[in-house]
Amino acid sequence: MSLSDFDRELLQRCLDRAPRAWQNFVDRFLGLVIHVANHVAASRGIKLDQASRDDLVAEVFLVLIADDFSVLRKFRRNCSLATYLTVISRRVIVRRLNQGKRHVAVAGSPEPPIVDDQSPKRMEDAEEVHKLLSQLDEREATIVRMYHLEGKSYDEISQTTGLAVNSIGPVLTRAREKMRANGSDQ
Repeated sequence: MSLSDFDRELLQRCLDRAPRAWQNFVDRFLGLVIHVANHVAASRGIKLDQASRDDLVAEVFLVLIADDFSVLRKFRRNCSLATYLTVISRRVIVRRLNQGKRHVAVAGSPEPPIVDDQSPKRMEDAEEVHKLLSQLDEREATIVRMYHLEGKSYDEISQTTGLAVNSIGPVLTRAREKMRANGSDQ
């Protein structure tokens, strides 16, 4: 999908700091960023409360405005603005959730507990992940680690590994299938 004229104009108005441009931008893409936050958390088995989700969404918008909109200025305009913002949002949220300590709401608890990455359960999960990764070939394990554990984009993985961007998805799919098969054999 390509960049629409409406989004091109909205983006340019933001970069030019036109009146109400940023508010219009936030109004247009707030739902998208909320959806990405919910999806990323759910895919990691994390239930977000309203405050935690709002913090993640705010973090994304702070990244977008940092350094005079540098992230938006880097947009090459060769895809839709929504696609670009989805990638940026996902990176920001994954990195935030991967930080050492974070607040995560658990259903039914009045306050979100602090989830410590060094907890015994987390260590068991890490051991299981390493066992599954060891069953993949080196290239697959590297790509899975970069995408799922480090939150890197296909472009970043491609630059690091030298593999074509359009090959990353199929490698991830095959690796996931292998890990599922090996995980169910135990």
